Amino acid sequence: MSLFTTPVEVTPFPWRSDHARHHVLIGSCFTEHVGTLMTELKFPVTVNPSGILYNPVSVASCLRRLVSGQPFTRDELFEHDGLWHSYSHHGRFSAPDAGEALENINRALTLGAVSLRNAGFLLITLGTARVYEHRATGETVANCHKVPAREFRPYRLTVAHAVASLREALEACWQANPSLKVILTVSPVRHNQDGPTENQLSKAVLLLAADALVSGYGSERCAYFPAYEIMMDELRDYRFYQPDMVHPSPLAVEVIWEKFSTSFFTPEALRLAREIARLRQAVDHRPLHPATKAYRLFLTRALENATRLAKNHPGLDFSAEIDYFSKQIGD
Repeated sequence: MSLFTTPVEVTPFPWRSDHARHHVLIGSCFTEHVGTLMTELKFPVTVNPSGILYNPVSVASCLRRLVSGQPFTRDELFEHDGLWHSYSHHGRFSAPDAGEALENINRALTLGAVSLRNAGFLLITLGTARVYEHRATGETVANCHKVPAREFRPYRLTVAHAVASLREALEACWQANPSLKVILTVSPVRHNQDGPTENQLSKAVLLLAADALVSGYGSERCAYFPAYEIMMDELRDYRFYQPDMVHPSPLAVEVIWEKFSTSFFTPEALRLAREIARLRQAVDHRPLHPATKAYRLFLTRALENATRLAKNHPGLDFSAEIDYFSKQIGD
């Protein structure tokens, strides 16, 4: 495939992680893809405690709130179209009842705050420098929740504004967790709502902001991963996009993940991840003839592997896999 692409070389991170470290992931929907893969491979991870966030100001606001741990109040919610929302959160936290929404928000806040204070690594994925300021309050919102557009003032952040917002948040994170390592990346997802030119200008702001932060803090604290560059150069073919021609396809996500994981995790962690992936494939396997001796042998070997992994790695939970294979054998 390299004959038909422009390979993007990824510099290995100055530090490596494994299954013993906790990871906090915050940012755009690409963060969700990475978080899902890490969860499936049993890396300890907390993903988007405020839901998907796209712009640097909202990411910074989320981080500061996680550091402070200050619960949200009902005064910070609003009702629209029969649902209660928070301008600091994604719509997955919205609910018909204000109390329910607030409970979900503060539960995630508490878990996220604990995770951030104990995390070894923080991965921030920046999606867009285009922000929406609520005219009535001056607040930069994380999500408009389908409130009429006239209530917001859209504009593009300057590099200085993006850097200042993130720097303040990162300083707070390091005060709470001095050993925290930060990885910055720019989402490979295009934000074409305002046209391709605005998307490119927006991504340029994010790239310059990330570069300023990484250069300013140095490799002891901060590093950059070129997810956007891999998508734009190495994977610049529509076969690597979903039908909307905006989001990366599963294959593209897999390619970017492979580059990220080999640069970030220790060789031992990667070997364990491959074993876990094979175990997950065994769980997902659906035989044409489940009553055969061959399938029973397959299940027995899979159960033995799951039991061995659980014994060798007591900090990881393999109970779901063990229960699944045991039940299948029993049936």
